[in-house]
Amino acid sequence: MNNKIQGERKNQPNAGDPGSGEPGSEIRDAIVDSPATPVHPITGRWKSYQLLLLARLKEMYREPEVIFWVFIFPILLALGLGIAFRNKPADVCRVAVVAGPEASHAMQLLQPGIAAGTVRADLVPAFEAMNQFRLGKYDLVVTPKAGGFEYLYDPARPESVLAHSVTDDALQAAAGRKNSVATTGRASSEPGARYIDFLIPGLLGMNLMNSGMWGIGFALVDLRQRKLLKRFVASPMRRSDFLLALASSRLVLMLIELVLLLGFGILVFHMHVAGSWPSILIIASLGALCFGGMGLLTASRAQKIETVSGLINLVMMPMWILSGVFFSYERFPAFLHPLIQALPLTALNDALRAAVLEGAPLGHQSARLLVLCLWGVISYLLALRWFRWT
Repeated sequence: MNNKIQGERKNQPNAGDPGSGEPGSEIRDAIVDSPATPVHPITGRWKSYQLLLLARLKEMYREPEVIFWVFIFPILLALGLGIAFRNKPADVCRVAVVAGPEASHAMQLLQPGIAAGTVRADLVPAFEAMNQFRLGKYDLVVTPKAGGFEYLYDPARPESVLAHSVTDDALQAAAGRKNSVATTGRASSEPGARYIDFLIPGLLGMNLMNSGMWGIGFALVDLRQRKLLKRFVASPMRRSDFLLALASSRLVLMLIELVLLLGFGILVFHMHVAGSWPSILIIASLGALCFGGMGLLTASRAQKIETVSGLINLVMMPMWILSGVFFSYERFPAFLHPLIQALPLTALNDALRAAVLEGAPLGHQSARLLVLCLWGVISYLLALRWFRWT
């Protein structure tokens, strides 16, 4: 009896075996017989990168402070500096003439300069003249003496040195001095030769650096502090996709920054763009990617906001000072110029100014573009190697 039951059990098909008719057996057969399926059969290789990039853009859109510091602050800075250094009449030299027996003669000699608007002279007592000069109300103190004049000026104040020169020329000319050589002067205030034309490309480069370094470095450390990076570890994506999405998210902001800042200069200050817009776009894109990679590198292992803030300031501060944002780096000693030109912000500012103001093609700026590419590629590769999720 037992042998019969065991024989019947052996002849019965197992559940899930091919041909058993059990639910799920066909699915299991198909899985066994089908070739190995890829991890992303529908989404594709770059789908995770696209989703990460979209998520990053949505995060920035939901932070109002990002909109202000990235888009509005550079325009306000350009407006303030453009007004402060706008084209205006030459400064009037403020001169104090010390009261005394020869003071009336000095005032008479200064009348042509007063009429021309180059000199403003006041007759004041000696003590008041010295006191007001010390406080900066007057640029020069003239003390008439028998047979001449004594000038009191401050060589550390440019306006005082200018007042000394202008006043002396006015007094000497009024006393009968004649120029031996005829000269003429021509003032230049054309677009492209003004301070605001020099400033706008520098502000654009500085803003690309700020948004790349702070926008990526701060965001990455914030994700690490809130333990959100741990969740990305379990997701089916590559580390390179995550870092590349963070860096390339600056390209979208770069387009808006470029249009807003250059458009503001064109509309408000009548700035002339000599180069082609595609060239300017390529240079700005390289700059955004370069500083995006540097932002990834500074934040690749930082655990706290304070740490990454110190690292970013350490990287950015020398370029703020040396790279010619507000004034030319030619003012620094000549032996520092090769080092300054090797900085990424210097290369970006020089390339932007050459393209915007001179119309230089990309082929003539290969050295500057190479500097940007080297800084960006090396920073990105080091960040990819040293990056930690926790």
